[in-house]
Amino acid sequence: MNPPSEKLNHLRHTLAHLLAAAVLELHPDAKPTIGPAIDNGFYYDFEFGTPIAETDLKDIEKRMRRLLPSWKEMTGVPVTADEARTRFKDNPYKLELIEEITVKGEQITLYTASHFTDLCRGGHMENPAKEIPADSFKLSRIAGAYWRGDENNKQLTRIYGLAFETKEKLDEYVNMVKEAEKRDHRKIGKEMDIFEFDDDVGAGLPLWLPNGAAIVEELEQLARETEFKANYVRVRTPHLAKESMYLKSGHLPYYKETMFPPMEYEGGKYYLKAMNCPHHHKVFAARPKSYRDLPLRLAEYGTVYRHEKSGELFGLMRVRMLEMNDAHIYCTEEQFDQEFKAVNEMYLHYFKIFGLGKYVMRFSTHDPKRLGEKYVNEPKLWKKTEDMVRKVLIDSKIPYIEVPNEAAFYGPKIDVQVWSAIGREFTLATNQVDFSVPKKFDLTYTDSDGKLKTPLCIHRAPLGTHERFIGFLIEHYGGNFPLWLAPMQVEVIPVTDAHIPAAQKINETLRNMMIRSNTDSSNANFGKKIRNAKTNRIPYFIIIGDKDIAANKVTLESRDHGQIGQLDLDEVLKKFAEEIKERK
Repeated sequence: MNPPSEKLNHLRHTLAHLLAAAVLELHPDAKPTIGPAIDNGFYYDFEFGTPIAETDLKDIEKRMRRLLPSWKEMTGVPVTADEARTRFKDNPYKLELIEEITVKGEQITLYTASHFTDLCRGGHMENPAKEIPADSFKLSRIAGAYWRGDENNKQLTRIYGLAFETKEKLDEYVNMVKEAEKRDHRKIGKEMDIFEFDDDVGAGLPLWLPNGAAIVEELEQLARETEFKANYVRVRTPHLAKESMYLKSGHLPYYKETMFPPMEYEGGKYYLKAMNCPHHHKVFAARPKSYRDLPLRLAEYGTVYRHEKSGELFGLMRVRMLEMNDAHIYCTEEQFDQEFKAVNEMYLHYFKIFGLGKYVMRFSTHDPKRLGEKYVNEPKLWKKTEDMVRKVLIDSKIPYIEVPNEAAFYGPKIDVQVWSAIGREFTLATNQVDFSVPKKFDLTYTDSDGKLKTPLCIHRAPLGTHERFIGFLIEHYGGNFPLWLAPMQVEVIPVTDAHIPAAQKINETLRNMMIRSNTDSSNANFGKKIRNAKTNRIPYFIIIGDKDIAANKVTLESRDHGQIGQLDLDEVLKKFAEEIKERK
C-alpha cells in the first residue's frame, strides 16, 4: 500500500484532535485516550460515562465543523512531567502515557488549538481552519477497543473518521466502500453456495461447497498448466512434522505465535505445518544434486495451518487453514536474475488473465539495527540479496515501492499489491529470497569445479492461497465469474415441461465436454427460470423451445450481453470451448 503523504497524515492527525475536542464539548465527562492517523482517516478512543451510539456521530461531526473555523493555529509547547500531570490529573490514560514518556527520557509536548489542548508528539496542520476543507472528512463508525490493545484492560469506545485532501477524493472512497459492501465475499459467497463455516468444524476452517470446489479446481489447473510450461515439478508433503525440523529452519523461534500448539506423540512433539518451505528443503536434500540439476523448481498446492486469533478471522481473507500456491526455486547465484525475473513475469501473466490492470510490487527490506532479533544476522548477505532483487525490479521496469523493516526473517521479500475492479487494494501474493535457511538444512550441489555449494532459494506464491484469492476474486468480479471460472457455467432452460427431454440431451452433451451445466427442470415458469439463472450469476443460458426444435437450433443468452440469438448447437459448443480454453 502506498503510504499517505506527510501532509495528509498531518491533516488526519489534526482531525483526530478536532474529534476529541467536539466529543468533550458534547460529553464533558468523556476521557480521551489516544487518536492517531490511519490509512483512510483517523480514530480516537474514549472512555464514556454514558455509552454513545452510531446515531450520535452526526451531532459530533456537526460540532467538529462548527469548531474548525476557530482552529486558526495549532502550536506545541514543551512541558515538564509535573506540568503535564497537573493538566491531565483526572485522566488516568494520559497519566499512564506521561509516565512512559518520562521513563524513556523523551520530551513531553502539549498541542493547543483554540480552547483544546492534548498530549501529543506532533505532526499537525499549522492552520487547520485554512488548510482543512470542511467537507473533506466524515465520521464513519464506532467500535469497541481495549486500552493499549490488551483484552485485560478496560474496553473503550473508538470513533472512526474518514479524511482525504478533497471532498471529491472522500466521495470516491465512500462510493468504493459502498460498492465493496455490495461485493462483500462473505455475502456473495453465501448467495452462490461457495463456502461455509461450521462451529463443529472450527472457526477459520472453511468448508468448500461444490461451487467453491469447482473454482478451487480451476485455479489449481491454471497453476499446474502454467508451472508445467515453466519447467516446475510437483511434489506432495505431509500436513505435520517433528519439532526438530522447525527448530532447524528457524521458524519456531520466529513464528511460534502463529503455529498451532504441538502434539505430544511417541515421546516427541509434532506441529501442524505452518509453511511448506522446510518440507521442500527436505525434498531437495533427498537426493544428491549437481549444478546441472539447477535451477530446480518444486511446486505444491500445500495446505498449511496458522494459529490466527479469533478476533482477527475474517471470512476467507483471514483463516486458519490455507491451501497455498507454493513453490521453491533452488538456483545458483548466476541464475538468480533470470529466475526472479521469470517469477515476476508469471505474476504479470496471471494479472492479464484476471483483468488486473493496477498493481505494484512492495519490496520489503530489513532493518540493520534488528539483526539477530527479527532478522538472521548476516549483514553482507542482506545487502547483497537486496541489491540483487532491486536490480531485477529496475531492469524489468516493474512498478515497485521499497518498504524498510518488513522483510522475512531469512531474506528480502516482495508483497504483490493489486487493485480490484472497484479500486480496492489487496495484498495478493508474495515472492521471497532465502539466503539463510538452505545453509541450515545443509542443502548443497556439486558445482562445475567439483566443490559443494549452497543454492539460493526463491519462495513464490503468485496466486497466494485459494482462500484469500477466491475471496478477492468474488469481490473483483462481484460474483460474475468469467465462463472458465464460473461454478456453474451453463444453464439449459426448457420453455415448457415438454421440452425437458431435449434440454437434458443438450445438458448431457455439455457435461461430456466437461462443461459445468445443469437443466432447470423445476416447476417454475419460464420467466422465473430465466430470472433464477441471472440471480445465480450463470454466464450463459441455452433456451430450448418449439421454434428451436423446429429449426434444429438453440437460443443462446448471455448474463453479460443479453440475448445473442438462435444458433446451431455445434456453433454454441465451439464458442464455449474456445472461451474456456483461452480463459477469456
